[in-house]
Amino acid sequence: MNIFTSISSYQDWFKEKAAQKRIGFVPTMGCLHEGHLSLIRESQANNDLTVASIFVNPLQFGPKEDLATYPRDFQRDKRLLEQESVDVLFYPEVVEMYPQPLLTHIAVSSDFESRLCGPFRPGHFEGVATVVLKLFNIISPTVAYFGLKDYQQFVLIRQMVSDLNIPIKVVGLPTVRESDGLAMSSRNRYLSSDDRKLAPLLHKALLAIHQAWLSREINRDEQMRTLFSTLLQDAGFVVQYIEKYDHNLLPSSFRPDHTVIAAAVFMGNIRLIDAVLC
Repeated sequence: MNIFTSISSYQDWFKEKAAQKRIGFVPTMGCLHEGHLSLIRESQANNDLTVASIFVNPLQFGPKEDLATYPRDFQRDKRLLEQESVDVLFYPEVVEMYPQPLLTHIAVSSDFESRLCGPFRPGHFEGVATVVLKLFNIISPTVAYFGLKDYQQFVLIRQMVSDLNIPIKVVGLPTVRESDGLAMSSRNRYLSSDDRKLAPLLHKALLAIHQAWLSREINRDEQMRTLFSTLLQDAGFVVQYIEKYDHNLLPSSFRPDHTVIAAAVFMGNIRLIDAVLC
């Protein structure tokens, strides 16, 4: 596996070895788990070369978020990527990606920012869009792969590629879950042993909400929020939001075959997100 820490060294390799190849790209913030590896394997199966990146992007963290303590384990990540026969790992330092304060960045519409995680993480999605566009320009992939657990992020990147006419295909793959249903996430390691036992209730509650919509047991958003809170209250969850949209995150009447129901909750100071696609 080639490991590049500078933009110029990667781009020199690309010009010499990969300019005519079909490249699959998996951007990550490290602390890899089976969800990331599922994206790697999809890329391996459908492209000539697979490039992964590990970069904890400061632009997408708010001042009270966990940038300083975000889990990092480079040696473990490197070993996992080598086991998957990844061709290239791009692993830059912050100063390499942002050598000076940015004069330009990607703006995200206030309408999009008003949904799901947006109101609770101001500036987050602009930070995500900006770093992903930078990575796309550096890596020059043919296809980029994202997990659907961070559904709003996936929709944003897909729309950015369309809006800016970027010649990259964006592929979203289903959320990979633990055997008890908990969506895999790098932040799960923050959970205490007691909270880890209760955390799968989030996914179970989302499935129950979906079933209640299908059966017309509930038919208004207020009923959805009330039922969701009731399902989780005994486990000590604090609900930040639960919302439903069509697959493009546009307001719509409920369609059982084209809806996403997404939620964010806190267990203590650990924030968990999950989504059910219908």
